[in-house]
Amino acid sequence: MAGPVAGRVLVAVDGGNSKCDAAVVGFDGTVLATGRGPGFRPQSDGPDVAVGVLLALVARVLDRAGASAADVAHLTAYLANVDLPDQEARLEKTLLDRGVAAGVTVGNDTFALLRGGAAAGWGVAVVCGAGINCLGVAPDGRVARFPALGPFTGDWGGGAELGRAALWHAVRAEDGRGPRTALAAALAAHFGVERATDAGLGLYLGDIDPARLLEGARLLIDAAETADAVALGVVDRLAEEVCLLGTVALRRLDLLDGPAEVVLGGGILAARRPVLMTRVAERYRRAAPRARLVVPEAPPLLGAVLAALDQVSAPESAHAAARQGFGGPHRSIGT
Repeated sequence: MAGPVAGRVLVAVDGGNSKCDAAVVGFDGTVLATGRGPGFRPQSDGPDVAVGVLLALVARVLDRAGASAADVAHLTAYLANVDLPDQEARLEKTLLDRGVAAGVTVGNDTFALLRGGAAAGWGVAVVCGAGINCLGVAPDGRVARFPALGPFTGDWGGGAELGRAALWHAVRAEDGRGPRTALAAALAAHFGVERATDAGLGLYLGDIDPARLLEGARLLIDAAETADAVALGVVDRLAEEVCLLGTVALRRLDLLDGPAEVVLGGGILAARRPVLMTRVAERYRRAAPRARLVVPEAPPLLGAVLAALDQVSAPESAHAAARQGFGGPHRSIGT
């Protein structure tokens, strides 16, 4: 997507736990360069390392576009693990101090999903990837959000929780504390051990990278699609959490009883696994019958790009050009 740069440019970043995507765009919405780097993980990698990873990615995409930091009018970065307004403000100041752009906007990655996925520019976004989070924005600009700090703030869900649940149920099935489930054999085979219990011991002792527990999410959904009762119970709980987050946000913004878009994203929801999505749609149909569930085809990076264009009051033609550059219509699921 590289091309010549005319005048100043914008940089947009969408960062998750596993990867960060970045783009350089012109004020007319033309996508000049894109790139991908490691995830933004200040809690595990440390703030300095995480910022360094982010800056390296930005420098790389600018170089691909034939530009430098001096050409950047505004950087918009929507990042996982930046969950509190104070964290957003501190990171904005850090990036400004590093001279990465003339202006900087930092927000949680749910903002990118909502901005890119909601046709009206407002509504609710639920992200379910490694973790789970939700954001709502009303037509008048009011915002509803959650701290999203895991069990400390009442959260449950996401790939990490599914992986832990899969292993928990598998081990208990083996030793007799829980009901039989296909998860026991599936996890043992996946990790190349004799028993799921051996996988648990390997994770505890460090013989298996703890990050691999996330892989159990796919195994759990696979088992649910074979009607495994234990796996279906976990999927039901996740569907309930996805609905609770969205409907609570709608209620806080006085949108529950009217038409509003609920944008679903993150690796777990974007995979559109029928066993999960059918249950999500059923719950929204009961709790918010006028909501329209949307799974965007375009990546969340588009939302960061559109927000960057917003910062410079770019015309609608620029927003249309950016959408065209990333392509992909929205796909609704039945409510």
